[in-house]
Amino acid sequence: MRIFKFVIPIMLIVAWASWAILNRNHTDVPEETRIYITIGAVIVSGIISYFLFPKNEEER
Repeated sequence: MRIFKFVIPIMLIVAWASWAILNRNHTDVPEETRIYITIGAVIVSGIISYFLFPKNEEER
């Protein structure tokens, strides 16, 4: 259940933040490339957060 508790919210926050930063500061980058960058950031942050948070969080 840690995927719903930690991983999904982190992925949503990263998606929102990366899209906002890319749209505000890097408008010269094509929109398709910005989408690919955002998807890559979401995947990497999801993998890192999945292994970073402990499995036995519910027992504490």
